[in-house]
Amino acid sequence: MGIVIAAPLILRARRAILPRPIPSEAAPPDMSAAPLSVAIVGAGPAGFYAADAFLRRGTNCRIDVIDRLPTPFGLVRAGVAPDHQSTKNVTRAFDRTLQRPEVRFVGNVELGETVSGAELAELYDAVVLTFGAQTPRTLGIPGEDREGVCDAAGFVNWYNAVPGAPDLSRRVAVEAAVVVGNGNVALDIARLLAKTPDELADGDIDPAAAAAIGAAPLRDVYVVGRRGPLEASFTAPELSEFGRLAAAAPVVSPADLPEDAAPAAESAGKRRNLRILQDYAAASAAAEDRPARVRFLFRASPAEVLGEGGGGRMTGARLERNRVVGGRAVGTGETFAIAAGLLVSAIGYRAADGIAGIPVDRRGTVANVDGRVRPGLYVAGWARRGPTGVIGTNRNDARGVVDRVLADGLAPGKPGRDGLDALLRARGARPVDYAGWRRIDAAETAAARGLPGARPRVKMTRVADMLAAAEA
Repeated sequence: MGIVIAAPLILRARRAILPRPIPSEAAPPDMSAAPLSVAIVGAGPAGFYAADAFLRRGTNCRIDVIDRLPTPFGLVRAGVAPDHQSTKNVTRAFDRTLQRPEVRFVGNVELGETVSGAELAELYDAVVLTFGAQTPRTLGIPGEDREGVCDAAGFVNWYNAVPGAPDLSRRVAVEAAVVVGNGNVALDIARLLAKTPDELADGDIDPAAAAAIGAAPLRDVYVVGRRGPLEASFTAPELSEFGRLAAAAPVVSPADLPEDAAPAAESAGKRRNLRILQDYAAASAAAEDRPARVRFLFRASPAEVLGEGGGGRMTGARLERNRVVGGRAVGTGETFAIAAGLLVSAIGYRAADGIAGIPVDRRGTVANVDGRVRPGLYVAGWARRGPTGVIGTNRNDARGVVDRVLADGLAPGKPGRDGLDALLRARGARPVDYAGWRRIDAAETAAARGLPGARPRVKMTRVADMLAAAEA
């Protein structure tokens, strides 16, 4: 587990909250007692903030941060947009946590596959689930199974070079695309689709994805939100980036916006969004002459994916116009169609279903009370509260859950990492430790040398290649 996809509100914070170094004046743990063995399942922000919280509390512990991939950092590596490198600087703090003697990275070990939840509960005094929300929600409309329709999880995984991601190179070779959703992930997808090859060269986007997007004949990208601009969950920094694109221009209908932003929006963030959208609306006429356009459509819901034949390639989307009543979108029955060959659904995520022994509630999160699933088993981050907040939101969440763990007064004494190592050896598993990750990191950064732009790395897309580098 541990790969967390950046979802609507969510991960696209420009400034993540970095953990400060562990204060030297913190009370030292009692090393005469047996250490508490802790397994943190998911090496993303929630997992690292949880490890940091254990250390800050002066807990005598040994922490294993476990992830299904050979690489740490979860959503920061696999979810944050590749052209938002400043957001990824938080991994420097996470890396310092991995260098602590109490903390160990155990990559290439998957919950439910390599090891079960019940086995971890037998091996560790405390297990904290931080594997995020990874299962995309579906639109539930006719034609959703047509070729040309994909979910945000697959699309984000593709351009972020996550192993096992689908190859969507052919799907982006269209003149018009529809992105359904009004969160930051939807904006990430629309922005990257609208970028030129030179703009894409300055991030860690997968080179094959960059080449496919750069060669696509895209002229129109539609960003569709079922409610209005006041209810949109994207943030102003991400929205403002559309005004700085080299070839594409944002298009907004003035009729979709209130005349006065001040009384209409309750928060400063909403008012900033409205001011940006008003600027875009004022310049929309000139935008029609640009090589490409990003068209923001509010108060519209996808009703059907159009196409020829039963499950053939999509040719467009039928949308229903909505009105907003009490903050909810209510269909009017009036529909309209737009021609498009690609539709990406970015409408949210659920926690992973189907892991034996891990209860998931109707909201799609791990069932818990204040972070406790049951004594000895806990949950933090998106898996606990759903895909909301920014990266730094996970810090306070993780601290609260760790306080709950410590308040339960768990007695140390289980095998911990020694037991896990014995189990992994017996199963012929190939776990990756911190040194192995550093070798992967070195190989990826070396592969970027000499390439155009300010590319920081070329990510490996196959686990086999990662393991070869880690074990070299």
